[in-house]
Amino acid sequence: MTLRPLFFAATAALALLAPIAPATWAEMPAEGPTLAAPAPFSFDALAARAAAIARAPYVPSPPRQPEVLARIDFDAHWKLRYRKDKTLHQDGVPVQFFHMGTYFRQPVKMFAVTNGAAREVVYSPDLFDMPKDSPAHDLSPDAGFAGLRILRPDLSGDWISFLGASYFRTEGALGQFGLSARAIAVDTGLPSGEEFPRFTEVYLEDAPEGQAIVTALVEGRSLAGVWRMVITNRPGQGQVMAVESRLYLRKPVARLGIAPLTSMFWYSETNRLQSLDWRPEVHDSDGLSIVPVEGTPIWRALDVPGKIVTTRFAGPAPKGFGLVQRDRNFDHYQDDGVWYDRRPTVWVEPTSDWGRGAVTLVELPTHDETNDNIVAFWTPETLPPPGQELRFDYTLHWVDKAPLQTDLAQVVDSRIGAGGNPGQSQPKDQIKVVLDFEGPALAGLGEADAVQPAITAPPGVEIINPFAHPIRGTDRWRLVFDVKTAPGTETVDLLATIKRGGRALSETWAGVLHPAQIEARR
Repeated sequence: MTLRPLFFAATAALALLAPIAPATWAEMPAEGPTLAAPAPFSFDALAARAAAIARAPYVPSPPRQPEVLARIDFDAHWKLRYRKDKTLHQDGVPVQFFHMGTYFRQPVKMFAVTNGAAREVVYSPDLFDMPKDSPAHDLSPDAGFAGLRILRPDLSGDWISFLGASYFRTEGALGQFGLSARAIAVDTGLPSGEEFPRFTEVYLEDAPEGQAIVTALVEGRSLAGVWRMVITNRPGQGQVMAVESRLYLRKPVARLGIAPLTSMFWYSETNRLQSLDWRPEVHDSDGLSIVPVEGTPIWRALDVPGKIVTTRFAGPAPKGFGLVQRDRNFDHYQDDGVWYDRRPTVWVEPTSDWGRGAVTLVELPTHDETNDNIVAFWTPETLPPPGQELRFDYTLHWVDKAPLQTDLAQVVDSRIGAGGNPGQSQPKDQIKVVLDFEGPALAGLGEADAVQPAITAPPGVEIINPFAHPIRGTDRWRLVFDVKTAPGTETVDLLATIKRGGRALSETWAGVLHPAQIEARR
């Protein structure tokens, strides 16, 4: 199961969309694409349309000319380059568009908004440099766009792109694309299969200098909604996106994911034996971080299970959560092609009342780095009947480290291996866990300061010989313990921290072990 879809989900009933200005287009300007006649635009009006769409039955919209789109494979799609002289300059923000292809089969209508009036960007094959033998020449002249990207002022490259279902991503603080966000997730990780609502219309609004404003209509089998994103690009510091969303269910949804983040985790120092690859680690993110309203922060190290695993952290909406690339040491990756050490951290900060629910993590099996197999999102505890408006506002931070930092020590390394002691026979029913912590709360503490481990395990799981000690020559502390389980145990959930005098010195490590999977590799 791949969380980043290979094609767009079908769109909702187009007959319900508000009328668009007729195709009485202006003449092609010397630069930029053709824009259709203007029509009134507002966020509230678009939200009202989304509500009307959700009240009507869903009508699939199959891709046009699927046999042609199938021939526009990865290589052919990559060769379809948008012409620089046709760049749309939306209030000084340069925007280019992606062509459709085998992985992007549903068109997205694009609009430029000025002074409350929206003008559709008219697709034309002439907007793209196409090789003479490109199958794209066989598409209809009104085929449409697949997505968009916003470029740097000198057109040297993009810093944010929207492409595929409702996915988008930025280059973050370190100039390297990695994980993605999307508008909404529906039934992720469930046996019934995931639904991928998609952007059907995107509006590029006028914005203050240094910002871009993107408003998108999203439609799917189960819902419709509108997302407005005020995006600030801070070169060298990352991007901040203030998101305002209005959501309307068409029918009941088993698992609704708010502010979903999608990433890739193959292996790290924790599960190095998962791969025969030459690189020490391969992942876009190495953990899920949660800062609750009350209590210590939580660090959930990512893993690759042998099956789909869903983990929920229930309670009031947190101060923030995110998929984090905490390890920034190039030597731990050794990849000078895709630079995993530079992949962004994305942090979600609720800015409206989300109520109660759960930060939900879904981990899927994978055997390489080509598929996104990690997704994290907020799941509301209760949902209203279909038709009622849901509002979830939040800020997305695309940064090099999570913005909510405390004095508590953080987990900097998580390792597992065979249980027992060196030089002695290894017990088959034990797994050793080694956690390294670093942070201000540990400053100046030594062996005599009574730093103690605190570990929570489920009934029937035995924790053997837990101890914590400073690592000589460093500012780090190490927590070590063995986990003993009954034969055939599939999954074990653990919580671990280090304390002094009953006070937490570190965040809480929330780990999941898969003893049966480990046993199979012995």
